[in-house]
Amino acid sequence: MPELPEVEALKDFLTDHLVGREVVRVLPVAISVLKTYDPPVTAFEGRAVTAVRRYGKFLDLEADGLHFVTHLARAGWLQWKDRLPDGAPRPGKGPLALRVALETGEGFDLTEAGTQKRLAVYVVRDPREVPGVARLGPDPLAADFDEQRFATLLEGERRQIKGALRDQSLIAGVGNAYSDEILHAAGMSPFKLASSLSPQETHRLYEALRTTLMEAVERSRGLAAGRLKAEKKSGLRVHGRAGEPCPVCGDTIREVSFSDSSLQYCPTCQTGGKPLADRRMSRLLK
Repeated sequence: MPELPEVEALKDFLTDHLVGREVVRVLPVAISVLKTYDPPVTAFEGRAVTAVRRYGKFLDLEADGLHFVTHLARAGWLQWKDRLPDGAPRPGKGPLALRVALETGEGFDLTEAGTQKRLAVYVVRDPREVPGVARLGPDPLAADFDEQRFATLLEGERRQIKGALRDQSLIAGVGNAYSDEILHAAGMSPFKLASSLSPQETHRLYEALRTTLMEAVERSRGLAAGRLKAEKKSGLRVHGRAGEPCPVCGDTIREVSFSDSSLQYCPTCQTGGKPLADRRMSRLLK
């Protein structure tokens, strides 16, 4: 799933490639991708893009008072085309969900792999009309997101810190992969209660949050859209690397599996050398 760093990089890429250019066609291929109908998606046609913004994991293309907002979900992606194919795309079983064409002949496709169709497109007059945008928490890379604000957010959070970091209404933009990376950098168990953090642990986690995300943004900056997935994967130190050695201590990276996801961690760096119990079979270890 694209998370804050990748969506930030897409925002920068699209700012360079879209702003000032006219959208001549918006072609939905999978009707399921459209989450709003008034104004219709075709209302975006004939307008020049004036700005590209990011809200958490949402991308917002603004054009003359309308906003084309998309969330790529778990298996979605944006594929830029220097030259779009001639003719309208045909609905079918392929990954293509929607195509946006520019007056220059360039454009992009929104695609989604797999069978769970969660890729979403909204055309609205205000981004806050999108429910997911309206309930977003603060952006962790915002200038006013200081350590005190972070500590205040965690006060009274009676849940594991992994879940708190992934809650978009608490902090915007962090998903499964970067929450693993942040917790590894902080040397903290994913199952530790958020409300139990000491001031020193809160400081360590805040620094890991900001540093991990900023470093990922810097690695992605300037890359073409098609290279962002590979860059994300190559930069991850524990997420998706179960069975490999930890790059910090050399211990074997372990995994805990859930019904629809998994997490990865280093026992030596994060849990005092103790492997975490399977979430489905035993109580959580702190």
